[in-house]
Amino acid sequence: MHPTAARLAQRLEGRGLQIDVRTLSDSARTAALAAAALDVEVGQIVKSLVFLRGDDAVLVLCAGDRRVDAERLGLSPAPAERVRAVTGFSIGGVPPLGHDVDLDTTIDESLRRFEVVWAAAGTPHDVFGVHTDELIRAIPDARVMSVS
Repeated sequence: MHPTAARLAQRLEGRGLQIDVRTLSDSARTAALAAAALDVEVGQIVKSLVFLRGDDAVLVLCAGDRRVDAERLGLSPAPAERVRAVTGFSIGGVPPLGHDVDLDTTIDESLRRFEVVWAAAGTPHDVFGVHTDELIRAIPDARVMSVS
């Protein structure tokens, strides 16, 4: 297992969430690539997207088959260096939780369509599956709402 994915697994275990990291032979940098590699629906892929609300970094967890309506939510995309600075991970490998700092988080309610979703585990090649309700419970202060 990649050291970054192992670090994430330890952080999540500390939050009461046990994950099994799966390393993919091809990159899972996009939702479509990850879904194809895992043989799941694109909507089951959790996109962990960092935006800015003013100067504050916020995280939106979006289903892979949806787009965030950033304008409606009052958000603008965060630059790559800011994503790395606040999460500790590079774009393409940002997990939904376990970041260097706690982020204000919004979860796409459409993820509830699926019993299990898949998310990046710290690198573009590492992912983990999690029951959707467990993921939501693991981020207790998150808002669950429509993001598209």
